[in-house]
Amino acid sequence: MSALVLALVAGAVVGLALGALGGGGSVLAVPALVYLLGFAPAAATTASLIIVTATSLTALYAHARTGRVRWKAGALFAAAGLLPAAVAGAAASRLPQPVLTAGFAVVAALAAVRMLRPGRAATGPATGEVRPAKAAGTGAGLGALTGLLGVGGGFLAVPALATVLAFEMQAAVGTSLLVISANSLASLATRGATTAGVDWAVVGPFAGTAVLGAWDGKRLAAKVTGTLLQRIFAAVLLAVAAAMLIDALT
Repeated sequence: MSALVLALVAGAVVGLALGALGGGGSVLAVPALVYLLGFAPAAATTASLIIVTATSLTALYAHARTGRVRWKAGALFAAAGLLPAAVAGAAASRLPQPVLTAGFAVVAALAAVRMLRPGRAATGPATGEVRPAKAAGTGAGLGALTGLLGVGGGFLAVPALATVLAFEMQAAVGTSLLVISANSLASLATRGATTAGVDWAVVGPFAGTAVLGAWDGKRLAAKVTGTLLQRIFAAVLLAVAAAMLIDALT
């Protein structure tokens, strides 16, 4: 199968994940770029940020049209992650590739386990009320992950928004896309030089089908239960994490 066809298929899957779940696109994009399209891990994280930024902005617009984005709270949450994302993005190029691969595998596995755990009722403050300290701490951690590993952080932002800020799930999904977009843009800003070596013949089609998939993902989320989507995605994540961890260790 040609690289172009692989890029188109992988892009569609990434877009569906982001549109339907408000996250998860990057944890699929990086392995696809590395194992299907032959990118080095460092190059894959940069390409993933480009793809995720374009896709998350598209999905953000789609969710904002239906009023599912909490702009003020989401902006506070995202702002705390901007500096950590920039710093970690600059540091990522200095780390050995096996370290990046192993770190990504661990984060993916943790995200999968969180998704498979039974849902719990939010125990935080009333909807719309923000706990600044907790929001800032969580946002900073997500920003660091974005910069270091090339992940948007949405697969962690959604449960964080639902628990720390007590958002209902639809608002958490929509608002997480604001967080992903801000963190990804901040991390990309520190990787300006590395984007010059991006293979746009592959990344362009990948990003294009991801953007289209994001629209379909939003419609899919309205038809399929969130629990089923999460379980399917978690199973894929676990498989990806296991493969990447084995690769890093061997």
